[in-house]
Amino acid sequence: VPALSVLGALPAATGAGLILLVGGLGLVVAAVLGRVGSRPPGWQLARVVAAPLAILLLLVIPDYRLLAAVAYGFVVVVAAPLGLVSPADYLVALTPVVVAEALALVGGLAWAIVAVAHWRPAGGPSPTPGAPPRLASPRTGRLLTGLAVAVPLVYAATRWAWALGFPLGLSEDLYRFGQQIGLWAAGAALGVVAALGAILTLGLAMPWGERFPRRLPGVGGRSVPVALAVVPAVVVAALVTSAGLMFWRLVVTGTLDEVFSWLGPADRNWAALAPELLWPIWGAALAGSAAAYAARRRSRRAETTTVD
Repeated sequence: VPALSVLGALPAATGAGLILLVGGLGLVVAAVLGRVGSRPPGWQLARVVAAPLAILLLLVIPDYRLLAAVAYGFVVVVAAPLGLVSPADYLVALTPVVVAEALALVGGLAWAIVAVAHWRPAGGPSPTPGAPPRLASPRTGRLLTGLAVAVPLVYAATRWAWALGFPLGLSEDLYRFGQQIGLWAAGAALGVVAALGAILTLGLAMPWGERFPRRLPGVGGRSVPVALAVVPAVVVAALVTSAGLMFWRLVVTGTLDEVFSWLGPADRNWAALAPELLWPIWGAALAGSAAAYAARRRSRRAETTTVD
């Protein structure tokens, strides 16, 4: 469906040209940064080019199809050994569009790392080394984590309600149709994935998110690597934000009912799409929670080094 993509309305030649232009610009900037590092004009390029490229590739180009592919992938891993789904059916769903969006996500993450590594304050004195940043505040971390946990649980609650026989926010026709084709069972599985993600998100503000439980073999009692907690959180934040922005774009352009016509009028089936409109909040809160986690761990490491 062309309307799903922000590039969908462009002719193929125009879209390909834009992709080549952005890719060529990226190669030039990467070559310059490879030579000058964080020295001028390195950090200026990071602010002017690397950061916008990261935003474009992470949040603008992907849509909800990439998030759906990742979420259903977790479902398949669990359900396929039980004979409930066929891995072959899942592989068919990995269309060239989804693969291209996955590559955009990887590129966006790479540019985000470059932007952060070369970032410099716009002006004024640099922060005092070792000073705890605002994000390191436990209160800030808990607030952001709470938001990042609440939104996926709202989504999961609607899907579980349908699977349990409650047509929450759905018309009778759509609910019966979903029952006939087993749609609500799949939705309940996605709700489980969302809930598990919410539980893992709690680790960004809880002690067990910084140190492995002692009962775990091999790693029990050891510190959790910061990247192990932060990278998956940032990836999920990008996925849900880009998907949520797609739904908002369809709302603003008045094409939501047209694109999801099989659901029927949105005002009669609000629960089918309303939780998705909260996804940008989820993504922003999750990214902020991950940043707060990283800042807190960095601050504690700096304090330990100072004491030593």
